[in-house]
Amino acid sequence: MNRVVSGAAHAQQSDTRWLLPPPGDVPEQQHEMWPLWLRPSCCRWLVGFVPPRGCCCCLTAAARAPAHHVRPLSSGDIRRSSGLSAALVGSAPPAVQPYLKLMRLDKPIGTWLLYLPCTWSISLAAEPGCLPDLSMLALFGTGAILMRGAGCTINDMWDKDIDRKVARTEIRPIAAGDVSRFQALVFLGGQLSLALAVLLCLNYYSIVLGAASLGLVVTYPLMKRLTYWPQLILGLTFNWGALLGWSAVKNSCDWSICLPLYISGVMWTLIYDTIYAHQDKADDVLIGVKSTALKFQEQTKQWLIGFSTIMLTGLTVVGLNSDQTLPYYAAVVTVGAHLAHQMCQLIIYV
Repeated sequence: MNRVVSGAAHAQQSDTRWLLPPPGDVPEQQHEMWPLWLRPSCCRWLVGFVPPRGCCCCLTAAARAPAHHVRPLSSGDIRRSSGLSAALVGSAPPAVQPYLKLMRLDKPIGTWLLYLPCTWSISLAAEPGCLPDLSMLALFGTGAILMRGAGCTINDMWDKDIDRKVARTEIRPIAAGDVSRFQALVFLGGQLSLALAVLLCLNYYSIVLGAASLGLVVTYPLMKRLTYWPQLILGLTFNWGALLGWSAVKNSCDWSICLPLYISGVMWTLIYDTIYAHQDKADDVLIGVKSTALKFQEQTKQWLIGFSTIMLTGLTVVGLNSDQTLPYYAAVVTVGAHLAHQMCQLIIYV
């Protein structure tokens, strides 16, 4: 499973090694994630996904190898890692495939990253002694697929000209000319309509809260042109489910729980997407877009340690305010150990 991911420019200029799974709106490769169900003794459930040790791609030998010795992922590698989702997209009618690829249905990791914060809050909101509401989990899973697809469509509509200049993204449907901007706009309308139907299944508080996230979804792709912190905006967008999941169950947000959970999720996104952004540094400089990778440079590891500290602190506050017991804190310690291991493995050449 251990892989070093490289694009054309990355193979010559960047030596970033993957540690955490990338977000769903940009990655062209997938990593497996293992589900970890944790049952606190107070019988409240916390659902989390932690990448397995095998996903840590910073092997010592590979980290020390010259960049030109690192083989870019082939299309065969990508098909194998995408698994069933890619197979389903590949078996679809040829006229439909560009739209499925536009919503990244063949690369489900982004859907998981959008869905997981929802599962955290839905699980924490469950009554003591009860499992999370399975129908609510299914509803949010459907919404995650649709909203991730809508976000990717918006991203590609904004980035058509940029994507054509980057080897990793030039094959995206809009950039490649398989889907026009007008066709993408119509497709986007369909996705948002279905997502609205899902949202309308929730209580009024959650409907308003969910609608409030649309501004982030639409503007996130522009942030890389305006600020060195687009990963922060991505975190604010991708972790909205940490607020929405709780309100869907409880009819309102308990901010003493939801806010630190949301902040923890944002920090998690900053960690994995900053690492991911190092892959595209050379191309980003050439085309004039910004990222936290370009901002942090050789200070990246220190920043990531800071984000990890805030994340773990937030999760601890969540546990205290929701009356969790020993198994929950054992899970937080496990997450902390995993992050520490990955920080030790991380090697980034500027």
